[in-house]
Amino acid sequence: MHILIIGGGFAGLYTARGLKGVDAQITVLDRHNYHLFQPLLYQVATAGLNPSDIAAPIRSILRGQKNVSVVLGEAVSIDPNARLVQLADGHSLSYDQLVLATGATHSYFAHPEWERFAPGLKSIDDALEIRRRVLLAFEAAERETDPELQKAWLTFVVIGAGPTGVELAGALSEIARQTMVKDFRRIQPQQARVILLEGKDRVLPVYPPDLSENARVQLENLGVEVITGAVVTDLDDRQVRFGDQTLATRTILWGAGVQASPLATSLDVPLDRAGRVLVEPDLTIPGHKNIFVLGDLAAAEQHDGSFVPGVAPAAIQQGQHTALNLERAVAGQPLRAFRYKDKGSLATIGRAAAVADFGKLHFGGFFAWMAWLLIHIFFLIGFRNRFLVITQWAWAYLTYQRGARLITGLDRKP
Repeated sequence: MHILIIGGGFAGLYTARGLKGVDAQITVLDRHNYHLFQPLLYQVATAGLNPSDIAAPIRSILRGQKNVSVVLGEAVSIDPNARLVQLADGHSLSYDQLVLATGATHSYFAHPEWERFAPGLKSIDDALEIRRRVLLAFEAAERETDPELQKAWLTFVVIGAGPTGVELAGALSEIARQTMVKDFRRIQPQQARVILLEGKDRVLPVYPPDLSENARVQLENLGVEVITGAVVTDLDDRQVRFGDQTLATRTILWGAGVQASPLATSLDVPLDRAGRVLVEPDLTIPGHKNIFVLGDLAAAEQHDGSFVPGVAPAAIQQGQHTALNLERAVAGQPLRAFRYKDKGSLATIGRAAAVADFGKLHFGGFFAWMAWLLIHIFFLIGFRNRFLVITQWAWAYLTYQRGARLITGLDRKP
């Protein structure tokens, strides 16, 4: 039996690792040769970590599993009836059992032209581009003689106050007010404005209202200007418009929405508004018990009518469960329904600032930040990554310094 896993993220990787003792040929296909720890991607974008600190080669992770092969390539379409996956290079892969875990991408709400002005944060390339734009903005402000243009260079706008937007806004404010405060001679980085725009009435809208308010207070204590009920109507490389207001800025970052990988459209099955596959309780697709869809690509309804959240712990649980179901499929046994165990959620805001939701227990501040830190270190792949991250974070906490402030991609204009 050949099991093909598309996607080397949390869901795909934990599926592969869970099949270690299964008598089957397993192929892991990904367009990148590394597994990326996405929850810490914002740290790369804000010069806190290097890309290699939060990524590990897929081949090295799975090298101990003799039943697993890794293929570098990009899937572009799937033929469920022929059991074939077409690749971008013209080749194809056949399968007996298929696991789709290709994640999600940015959603600009019918405004794809905004993407070049406001990059999102889903990949290492995105993170490096954001880092480049942020650091170049300070350099441009240092050279600028026009006070209004200098002010625009020192105005950073983050659109969307979900976890990614909140993380970016908090980190940007720390960079301006702590890290770079002594690095320039003509500008005062601490006077930079970091503005967080949210279309709904509160930040972190998926969290309980008390934690949303807690997060807002912590953001404002860090110097972030929070504006809720602000639906963006237009933006370009000079400004952002929302309602009847216009903000002059040269740096806009996007954290407002996501949509599922377009690969799902080739399955010819029902999708939700975000392009996610409406899966069966066992995470298979209607009409094909040999195709599993996991992670951000799946809209998995729970017994209470809610949907499994698109977070790393959920993807890990789905991967582990699917590995068990595939083992049952190899043995000719029926599949079992997936039940998500919500162990709580955490969102970081900045240095010693975070919020934690553990059911009836809600808290914020330093202890929430410590919980967030320890949990994320635990899920990093490989001892080297854990050691480097904890060492660099400890140094940054004590000194307020960020050691990855390198400007790359200078062939592109700021």
